[in-house]
Amino acid sequence: MKYNLKRIMQNAWKNYRKQAISFAEALHRAWLSAKAEAVNAERIELRKMAAGVTEETNTWSGWKKLGYEVIHGSKALFGCSLIWGSKGDGAIYNARFFGRSQVQEAV
Repeated sequence: MKYNLKRIMQNAWKNYRKQAISFAEALHRAWLSAKAEAVNAERIELRKMAAGVTEETNTWSGWKKLGYEVIHGSKALFGCSLIWGSKGDGAIYNARFFGRSQVQEAV
């Protein structure tokens, strides 16, 4: 597997400047996040297929970053356990995914 070293270093510097940690720890966390991306993408795809979802999906915060908001009362299409490498401990968190049909452009 090839990693985008430029992006890893940018992520490490961003975390180093933002948090009160050493640069070595920031770099460690950036590598954890980079390694977790492939695992997370595979987990999401497997859960999406198991749920029978074919439309574009994203998390609530993911849609928000793209300029959309989830329609009030919408239920997540599926959930998935993902690795969160940015804290340095590789903790697992549960993410819920909503489909394109469940969002509208933010006002």
